[in-house]
Amino acid sequence: MAARVDRLVTSGTFSLDGGTWEVDNNVWLVGDDSEVLVVDAAHDADAIAAAVGDRRVVAIACTHAHDDHVDAAPALAARTGAPVLLHPDDLPLWRLTHPDRAPDGELADGQVLTVAGTELTVLHTPGHAPGAVCLYAPSLGTVLTGDTLFQGGPGATGRSFSDFPTIIGSIRERLLTLPPETVVRTGHGDSTTVGAEAPHLQEWIDRGH
Repeated sequence: MAARVDRLVTSGTFSLDGGTWEVDNNVWLVGDDSEVLVVDAAHDADAIAAAVGDRRVVAIACTHAHDDHVDAAPALAARTGAPVLLHPDDLPLWRLTHPDRAPDGELADGQVLTVAGTELTVLHTPGHAPGAVCLYAPSLGTVLTGDTLFQGGPGATGRSFSDFPTIIGSIRERLLTLPPETVVRTGHGDSTTVGAEAPHLQEWIDRGH
């Protein structure tokens, strides 16, 4: 059975720099009926575990370490025995949420994660966060971008640990170079495609938000 990508939406809060906001997050489950990779264990370990069912979780991959993307990761790891994987550049952010529990392994640019016979390549795409990554699965025609690229533009860069010129560089060099039909599955909200977003790069730069 070929791998598929399922979406679960969980709700909670995002807190940074003294502010807290209500958010809905996309949790992506990549796999088949026997094993699955969880991308961004957000808010609700029970709901994610229910969506996983009796499948083996090969890993819990974090696109970045903002609390709304990693708050349920340790609890889900405890339930499933799966390792939590994070790019080391995001450890300062991770420690704000989980000071007493380190990730189990690292994500590195060019690393390949395999689930259900499907390869996902780690693309280091800093900007929204220093250790932000995207996961590109060419055989599925999709890239999971976390909060790096959304329908309508780049992720926010107005808070600590983020940088607008850096995220623009990541999007230009790592994401808009993918095939235009590649489906962009985002950390929040609706999916889009590389081809739908690519023409707007200069607008985003001019807007500079």
